[in-house]
Amino acid sequence: QVRLVESGGGLVQAGGSLRLSCAASARTFSFNAMGWFRQAPGKEREFVASHTWNPSTTLYAHSVQGRFTISRDNAANTVYLQMNSLKPEDTAVYYCAARRAVVLQPPDYWGQGTQVTVSS
Repeated sequence: QVRLVESGGGLVQAGGSLRLSCAASARTFSFNAMGWFRQAPGKEREFVASHTWNPSTTLYAHSVQGRFTISRDNAANTVYLQMNSLKPEDTAVYYCAARRAVVLQPPDYWGQGTQVTVSS
């Protein structure tokens, strides 16, 4: 059974930064696509960012383009989300996801989520 465990969430002021980590119990190179989604209170879960290993591709939601950066370290079986210039509207539970196919959606596996709260 594959497990994805997120960490790094917390409370930060607007303009600040956080780095989320997602540690996989399986080798991350076995997942072609890995990425992040988020869900704010009262809203549907939405795509944030993804990284595909082959072909090497990164995708971002328009709302985070230029502020967030996704990266992965297959040696550490970990994917990261560096979040800079955070805004109150970035407040949400952030979920790590993985899929063996080229396209992330729909994911094969989900993490349990980590809370990110951005105060104004």
